[in-house]
Amino acid sequence: MATGIKPFRFGVDLITPAPRRAWVGKCRKAEELGYDVIGVGDHLGMPAPFPALVLAAENTERVRLKTFVLNTGFYNPVLLAREVTGTDQCTDGRFELGLGAGYVKAEFDAAGIPFPTPRQRLRHLERTIEQLKESYADPGHQPRPAQPSGPPLLLGGRGNGLLTLAAAHADIIAFIGAAASHKMLLADAAELTERVEFAKAALGPRVAQVELNVFAHCVDVTDDRRAGLEAVHRRMPERTVEQLAELPTVLIGTAAQIAEQLETHRERYGISYFTVLEHNLEALAPVIDLLHGK
Repeated sequence: MATGIKPFRFGVDLITPAPRRAWVGKCRKAEELGYDVIGVGDHLGMPAPFPALVLAAENTERVRLKTFVLNTGFYNPVLLAREVTGTDQCTDGRFELGLGAGYVKAEFDAAGIPFPTPRQRLRHLERTIEQLKESYADPGHQPRPAQPSGPPLLLGGRGNGLLTLAAAHADIIAFIGAAASHKMLLADAAELTERVEFAKAALGPRVAQVELNVFAHCVDVTDDRRAGLEAVHRRMPERTVEQLAELPTVLIGTAAQIAEQLETHRERYGISYFTVLEHNLEALAPVIDLLHGK
């Protein structure tokens, strides 16, 4: 492997609540299929992140567990520090903490929490990170995290402010490959390139230490790549078939073709960590088989 190229990691975000037995089954299946990380989001109507991840840890051996990502605006920083360190302790240090600034106003409204401005949300995220670091460093803080410096921190977003904050603090930067609007609009290759280059410039000498992640919105293992891309284009006509073919958020083709795409994206962007939603759990498995160890 070339110097500076990080090994691939693959995550799956489990978003559908399930009774204990079904939840355990999903988590074990993800590990058996070769996934490196099981994630849980933080939206109303989805699984409760911390208990879901502790249960996942109790019933798996290797896979790491992450919040992908917590809506930091829902949490008091001091109380969140207890949840984070306790979860790291209960998972034997397999926990990774993903944080976001929060963006769904309807969820704030439903929770009876005032919806802050973007600047206020970013500042609350920064204060939360500072509080977490203080808690990790305080030998008197209980519970103690299993990982002495605390869980690896993932920050996800696309704006300048969040990427600048991520460059200062994160171990993993997750790029949002779609615009939040009335409908999903995938960022094109030029937009994603600009965002990655912005983050790398902000990272400076830390660039070699930080892992880059992207969420793959479309996964289709098929012998007819062109037909698969045209199907996505019909759902998202704002992007041409040729533009879709360039994106690390659209993985379509045979397992070997997708594996080649991911190697190209890793070389082009430095992105080595790819996440999919649970409905693509099995779809990506043959690609993972081809790429693990590379």
